Amino acid sequence: MRIHADPLNAPLLDVTHPRLAVRVFRAVLNRFLLLPLGVAIAMVWANTDPESYFRFAQAASFPVNEIAMAFFMALVAQELFESLMLGGALSAWRHRALPAIAAVGGLIGAVAAYLSFVSLKHEQMLAPAWPVAAAIDLAAGYYLLRLIYPRRSGVVAFMLLTAVLTDAIVIAVASVQTPSFQLHPAGAGLLLAALASAALLRRRGVKAFGPYWLISGTLSWLAFYWMGIHPALALVPIVPLLPHDTRAGDVFADRLDGTPVHHQEHEWNGIAQVAVLLFGLANGGVILRHADTGTWGVLIAALVGRPLGIMAALFIAVLAGLRLPARMRWSDIAVAALATTCGFTFALFLGAATLPIGAVAEQVTLGALLTVVGAFITLGFAWAAGAGRFKVGG
Repeated sequence: MRIHADPLNAPLLDVTHPRLAVRVFRAVLNRFLLLPLGVAIAMVWANTDPESYFRFAQAASFPVNEIAMAFFMALVAQELFESLMLGGALSAWRHRALPAIAAVGGLIGAVAAYLSFVSLKHEQMLAPAWPVAAAIDLAAGYYLLRLIYPRRSGVVAFMLLTAVLTDAIVIAVASVQTPSFQLHPAGAGLLLAALASAALLRRRGVKAFGPYWLISGTLSWLAFYWMGIHPALALVPIVPLLPHDTRAGDVFADRLDGTPVHHQEHEWNGIAQVAVLLFGLANGGVILRHADTGTWGVLIAALVGRPLGIMAALFIAVLAGLRLPARMRWSDIAVAALATTCGFTFALFLGAATLPIGAVAEQVTLGALLTVVGAFITLGFAWAAGAGRFKVGG
């Protein structure tokens, strides 16, 4: 016998409903929320039982940071590459000079603010941590702007392109400056072999991603490791040679298993989510009392230096004759600039990739985590400026 619920006494939100549970679970996965969950667990663990936490973090460092994170970095590259393909969500952006100028301006502003602050405090040993201060979390900025601009907006594309260019520059420079970097001929040969094998697999019509990772990815990982480049980036060069479908919708939006490529991406996404959870656990545990010059330097760079650098660079560009995109006001540009203040994922990654374990890493890691306050600053400014969903009569 079926029991029919009384609609008048039914709860407004049935949290036990299986469909709701599935939607919540998919929302957590699609928005990379397992990373902050891992960080939260690590923070509690490190501040209650630091000895056992740091034993775990040290043991997990290599398999998580240098192997598992390769799948996450490649997933982000895949999303962006498909969005930039002809017909993709970012391919129609006609003002690519402006994001490039914004990226350079924001990078200069963030690095200058960070280095000036640590120099003022006479702590030059913190200077090598500048990549942490310069990094931008793509996913955090994207979902924040989608909250402010629920309809399709050029502001979101502008921020994403600015963030992509910024992180690409920071990662490239930081990789070359790493003491272990060496353009070894054998490593370069392995990388060419990796690209050639991926091109051959694509030419033969291989749709499954497994052979690309197993053959081409392994060769590329060994090449990066040999040349002293962080191996978590090793799968990124393989991404353009993978099977692709144009991503015409939102960049990080979930897609149905309508094609073999979409099905493969869903499986890949599951691996990446496990990777970011473990990454948060292995790298997010910092002692709260370790806040010091590096912490405040990262915060000043992200919350002040970067948005001011972006705004100043674009103001100069407009004075030089460039125009803002249609239907974008200066207040929208300011919201986009503030949305780049969160470093979180990429800041944590660059800290783990470029800094040895110690006081410097502790300070700047805490600063990277605290940049999440930039999201609240962005929301507050958007509300005050009447941008996006906060527009009066909008």
